[in-house]
Amino acid sequence: MPKQRSKAAPQLVILTGLSGSGKSTVLRTFEDLGFYCVDNLPVDLIPTFAELHVYGSQEIERAALLVDVREGESIARLPALYRQLRRQYNVRLVFIEASDEALLRRFSETRRPHPLARGLTVREAIQRERRLMAPIRKLADLVIDTSRFTVHELRQYVITRMQSTDRRPLLVSVVSFGYRHGLPADADLIFDVRFLPNPHFVPGLRRFSGRNPRVIRYIRSFPQTREFLQRIESLLLYLIPHYIREGKSYLTVAFGCTGGRHRSVTMAEAIGRALAKRNYSVKIVHRDVETSAA
Repeated sequence: MPKQRSKAAPQLVILTGLSGSGKSTVLRTFEDLGFYCVDNLPVDLIPTFAELHVYGSQEIERAALLVDVREGESIARLPALYRQLRRQYNVRLVFIEASDEALLRRFSETRRPHPLARGLTVREAIQRERRLMAPIRKLADLVIDTSRFTVHELRQYVITRMQSTDRRPLLVSVVSFGYRHGLPADADLIFDVRFLPNPHFVPGLRRFSGRNPRVIRYIRSFPQTREFLQRIESLLLYLIPHYIREGKSYLTVAFGCTGGRHRSVTMAEAIGRALAKRNYSVKIVHRDVETSAA
């Protein structure tokens, strides 16, 4: 029977999830963070590896194992095995997933076959894998939805979660856009700022964007702007911790004006900076600022 682990016991992370969700990217990121990484370790060997990791060489303090549906039917034994492991070791289960649409797009772009695609369409294989992995997902200590992440953003998110840091575990994308160019399809929250005075009609300001100091001073000179920023910042600081508790890893907040060049840009910049000061990871995107240039 394994010995009792100490407070400073070596850390073991089991990575799993859906095919095409970015598990390999996550495993490489763990490796860059100093974890000893093993890809596609047979499920039945995990207990042996865990015991060797904890009671063998003390040189390896952190290890990460990637196991997934490539294991075939033996993947069904992972839930019971993990329950046993976490009673004995310092172990975490990280589940990587993405929406069906994102997975279909990735398989189409890479032209790689789905591991379960024998006799099934890619969509059917994805749905079958999701059903097979559902019991494992329920046990996960961390679920990462990579649907909206680029490879770089996924890497940064994992680093933020796993390193010793006070950064908050959520990437907030703050987007400015113009209503005349359509709504951003992936926005979680949309705020219409067309009620603010429009620099487009002010001589000397029209040719500049909402990042220009003169435009910023003009827009922020109105009391409704200052009150709007205060209220939106308070709302987001209230909402975001709830999103995090629900396991959300990526949030898109969009600000829209008529053309996406002035008011929405200034608001996105202001809110993005405010959230960054609160230690959230923030990406600011101005979707239509060049499209709307006159």
